Amino acid sequence: MTRGEEPDQRLSEHQMKLSPGAYTASRLPVQLAYSEYFELVVDVIAAERKIKGWSRAKKEALIQGDWKLIQALARRRGGKDKALS
Repeated sequence: MTRGEEPDQRLSEHQMKLSPGAYTASRLPVQLAYSEYFELVVDVIAAERKIKGWSRAKKEALIQGDWKLIQALARRRGGKDKALS
């Protein structure tokens, strides 16, 4: 999440370890895999929380922009779609 910054600027800050105690500081180099714009910070927080709960496969589909796979993986979790098993 950034406030008033461009994603590239925020990524650069992570690479330079401007916040040594940050999660990314010990996991360098970092790479921006996905970004989305929201008007309200509450919407950002909700989206981050939702994505953090996703499976790795679903997150990888998001990074690839594969919305059909995201939907299929969402159905699969509930046990309704056996086509991907």
